[in-house]
Amino acid sequence: MTKVSIDPGVCGLMTRVEAQSDDQMTVTVQVNSACESIRNMMAALGDTFDAFEICLSKPGVNALYQYAAEHFPVHAGCPAIAGIIKCMEAECRLALPKDAGIHFEQ
Repeated sequence: MTKVSIDPGVCGLMTRVEAQSDDQMTVTVQVNSACESIRNMMAALGDTFDAFEICLSKPGVNALYQYAAEHFPVHAGCPAIAGIIKCMEAECRLALPKDAGIHFEQ
């Protein structure tokens, strides 16, 4: 099981993800988020995904981003969806588990 915590920044709406895959092809995710938009997305899309369709798609093309494009409020910089996908990638061995970050410089 792979676990990720996503701190989205100023909104403070933390998201925690747990991904589990037995075959590195199908991945089940449990997403707990303080963000209503993320919670609604996961309720609508379910918890089990084809890892290749989600993780190996072009940016903005997979089911998570398509849902967000249609239903989310305008906020293109939210890192929550990318974090959910990174968790799936690591669990399915499509990417190495490595922290990512966005740091503002003064």
